[in-house]
Amino acid sequence: MTTLSQTQRSGYDALVTNPNGKFGSDRPALFSPAIAAQEPANSSQIFYNFSPILVPFEYTNWVEESRAHTTTCYIGDWTPIGKLLIEGRDALAFLSYAGVSKIEPFEIGRVRHHVQVGQEGHVASEGILYRVSEDRFLYTGGGTDYTAWLLGTGDWDARSVDISAETFLFEIQGPNSLKVMEKALGQNLRDLRFNRGMPVTLEGVEIRLLRTGISGELGYELHGPAEHAARTWQRVVEAGAEFGIKQLGAASQLVAHIETGIATTGLDYLPSSVVTPGAQRLFPKGPLTGSFIPARGVADFFRYPGELGWGSRVSLDSHEFQGRAALRAQAAQGGPERRLMGLEWNFDDVRRILTAMYDDEFTSPMQIPRTVGVSMDRVLSKGKDVGISSSRTFSASLRKTISLCVLDKAVQANEMVTVVWGAPGTSQREVRAEVHELPMKPDRRRTDVATDKHGKVSAAPS
Repeated sequence: MTTLSQTQRSGYDALVTNPNGKFGSDRPALFSPAIAAQEPANSSQIFYNFSPILVPFEYTNWVEESRAHTTTCYIGDWTPIGKLLIEGRDALAFLSYAGVSKIEPFEIGRVRHHVQVGQEGHVASEGILYRVSEDRFLYTGGGTDYTAWLLGTGDWDARSVDISAETFLFEIQGPNSLKVMEKALGQNLRDLRFNRGMPVTLEGVEIRLLRTGISGELGYELHGPAEHAARTWQRVVEAGAEFGIKQLGAASQLVAHIETGIATTGLDYLPSSVVTPGAQRLFPKGPLTGSFIPARGVADFFRYPGELGWGSRVSLDSHEFQGRAALRAQAAQGGPERRLMGLEWNFDDVRRILTAMYDDEFTSPMQIPRTVGVSMDRVLSKGKDVGISSSRTFSASLRKTISLCVLDKAVQANEMVTVVWGAPGTSQREVRAEVHELPMKPDRRRTDVATDKHGKVSAAPS
């Protein structure tokens, strides 16, 4: 059982006694720096507080927006996530200590998935690490405040600078993303391999282009100065018009994550950093919903890397890192007891819930395409709790209701389980679900975009 130190206990008490009953901190919201370019297409005029920034909730309709990454491509605004520069002679040594992976060799321009754990081995922070230069790195993702705090607890010849407020971050994802970016930037990008980045120029402004795959499809990421966010967004939308680009709102922003099997900080689990002094940027905001009720408090929302599909990234023998002893002890006993799987929810059971609004006694409606916020549900097998489902969503690409699930290893793919739908104290419903390996659709992140002699682009999934 996970126990909490006095410092952690104080952090947990402050979290759960929030008078608003929410996960997350209340602060004045700001509009995205790209709002001037986003506003003309934001027909709903509804915004979501992707703390601390307001982003459009939906531009046209969620069906075409949530399918764009598989049919054409989208541009989405991820500016609210943390962005931290780590620089100095010991920057690489610190990041090696902070992360579970062996990160050397780490050439300039390389992108790595960086998972950091606390002393007990639970994920404390997770995101993308990019080597800008010899002694300079950019870390983006959930828990960058924790990373900065951790750096300050040691005697490292390095410093961190939070550049979140002054930097935009856009995702351009989908099969047509290469064509859009080549037109927008006016250059050939066929040599930029997956998990690589480089500086580029857009209308005289230097920005950074990374080839990433957060949608499970061919995709790119743009970082640049906030004062140029609106013009950059506008230029990409204009360049993408002939290629069917869609602007992606918050309602559909994470649908692709579920299809691809990517667990999201603050939605599918809570980072263990929330109970440390390093927890400043707590998101998303909103109440916890669903049928799952923690028995041990906040520790029931923590996850080990192996529970989230990141066990292969843990390198126990290559370097010293925080939490290594805990993960070594776990490995000696066979690893974590649970693993991340996908669930396909039974169509008939979901349909009954969707039409249950006509039933006066039913009080737990199902939002489409997904619940925007933290929603976790009990998963049963033969009447026994075997897992926790999260991020239930309707996939317009798959035409199915799906979710992620941290599930006991004894439960195998293709088996049937039961999801309990509805908050405790309400008229709950049982939903049959089939267990699936992840991803739920083919992984095309590593598509080979090299041009052959006939000018064709090959598409080779990883």
